Amino acid sequence: MSEKLSLKQGKQLVQLARKSIEYSLASGFRLGEACDNKQLLEERGIFVTLHTFPGKELRGCIGMPYAMKPLWNAVLEMAVEAAIHDPRFSPMTGKELGKTIVEVSVLTQPEKILCERKKLPKFVKIGEDGLIIQRGNHSGLLLPQVAKEQKWDAEEFLNQCCVKAELMKNMWQSTETKVFKFQAQIFSEVEPKGEIEEA
Repeated sequence: MSEKLSLKQGKQLVQLARKSIEYSLASGFRLGEACDNKQLLEERGIFVTLHTFPGKELRGCIGMPYAMKPLWNAVLEMAVEAAIHDPRFSPMTGKELGKTIVEVSVLTQPEKILCERKKLPKFVKIGEDGLIIQRGNHSGLLLPQVAKEQKWDAEEFLNQCCVKAELMKNMWQSTETKVFKFQAQIFSEVEPKGEIEEA
């Protein structure tokens, strides 16, 4: 299991995400930035989330749930994807970025929840666990902070993850549906280009 990141490392990742978006919006190219920190070069799952400021409305969120790339490279890539290629939103402009909060979530490896279906909600800790639901070609993921922000209980969190996977709400109750949970370290700007905190 990977060690937790320090706040200093988290700040580096959030600053990197913003820098990557700024560079791409200004030039149309991807930023190439070297890193010599061994821990930031470990392969980890990550998500970059963008929120409007003030108001904190979602403006983009894209990532990779599984450890497929070095953390540093994944942040460089996913930051631009969240700003420009989230299909739910139009591509971000440079002016918009100045009114946007950047957040980076560093994920633990997802673990399959093995229990009786009706007991599943008891194995989900709101505010700590994120969820992945898979069934056939359908897959949906919700980060831990989403349930907390939406004030969902564990059952509603499972329901909404099914909706994200484009399944019926109660499909988590079926034994053919795979349910995974993971945790995340969340680092976020308090205001655009401002102080960075760990949630």
